[in-house]
Amino acid sequence: MLLYNVTVMIEDSAAEEWLQWMQEIHIPEVMATGKFVSNRLLKVLDSPNEGVTYCTQYVAENLAEYDDYQANYAPALQADLQSKFENRFVAFRTLMEFV
Repeated sequence: MLLYNVTVMIEDSAAEEWLQWMQEIHIPEVMATGKFVSNRLLKVLDSPNEGVTYCTQYVAENLAEYDDYQANYAPALQADLQSKFENRFVAFRTLMEFV
């Protein structure tokens, strides 16, 4: 099992809109790909960064599912995020393995 973590630091002025968009549109679209078995959305309480920091986590059963997501779905979904919240966020992505 793999954990795909997307950490987003979003400007205060866009945080509420981003959160609603994530919950109502983006996360359902990611889950609709069928490449992840579960997800969770967390707010970082002790972030040293300006703005609001969130972590969105998705669990994939194996590397093949994750790789397929990255090749066939991620570019368009990430482009949607970029166009909707351009210049108002910074994101970084991490892939982890359950041990």
